[in-house]
Amino acid sequence: MSAGSPTVNVASAQYPIDAFHSLDEFRAKASRWVHEAASRGAQLLVFPEYGGMELTSLLPEAMRDDLDAQLHGLQPLRDAALTTWQALARAHGVTLLAPSMPWQREDGCFVNRAWLIGPDGEMDYQDKMIMTRFENDTWGISPGSELKVFDTQAGRLGVLICYDSEFPLLARRLVEAGAELLLVPSCTDTQAGYHRVQLSSQARAIEQQVAVLHAPTVGEALWSPAVDINIGRAAVYAPCDHGFPADGVLTKAEDATPGWQFARLDLARIAALRESGQVNNHADWALQAGPLAAGIDTVTLG
Repeated sequence: MSAGSPTVNVASAQYPIDAFHSLDEFRAKASRWVHEAASRGAQLLVFPEYGGMELTSLLPEAMRDDLDAQLHGLQPLRDAALTTWQALARAHGVTLLAPSMPWQREDGCFVNRAWLIGPDGEMDYQDKMIMTRFENDTWGISPGSELKVFDTQAGRLGVLICYDSEFPLLARRLVEAGAELLLVPSCTDTQAGYHRVQLSSQARAIEQQVAVLHAPTVGEALWSPAVDINIGRAAVYAPCDHGFPADGVLTKAEDATPGWQFARLDLARIAALRESGQVNNHADWALQAGPLAAGIDTVTLG
């Protein structure tokens, strides 16, 4: 993938977990979603974390209802899903972060993997780096081993899957490696969970002086023990600085209706804030080292 224009039209999905009777139904849904975004000029499309779990609706009920069995049952379907998203990215000439899904590695472990696909069909993946309690203790999903920066026609991108967005050092590593836009696909089942990712996404935009795209799952899929309840609001965030909304919100869904949130990002203009913004968050990151190295005194009053 090669670097392109500093101005990019982006689309962040607010995506429901649906049940299908066939792979063709899944392909039809995927086609509708990509067509809608591309027809409105989007060049970069971001789908949510665990959106790929809707394919477990094609499994026998006993397997679908078993958290462990569904991980194994999903694997024969994963290539069909990936080739569907790849074909759509090619057909519409877009860069696309496909919905993530549990992916079994050669060592037998399952990771939460999101594939980023370019308009020429070239692709690579980002695995989630830090597991939630549910993933780690109940579901048996393992952490990934490396962060990546993707050089694409839509800019240099980093991916922080849901919980990863809550850890600023991960974002910092991506930005130091050249990422100018952070993608945050998520899947949360409570308002508190959604707000953790939402507020973390906004914090990362402020700290690193970059734009952040947040794409969540929404709605109910009560047939699925893994993604039964889905709460979130798709959004695009920018630094709170000159030329951008005071709250940093470029666009944000008003309710839980499935659909896209669109924004036009001038990545060069955002990057210029590091030189001419009201604050120097990106450059001043290193200043933390002094107070931290000096240690902290405990002061007793009264």
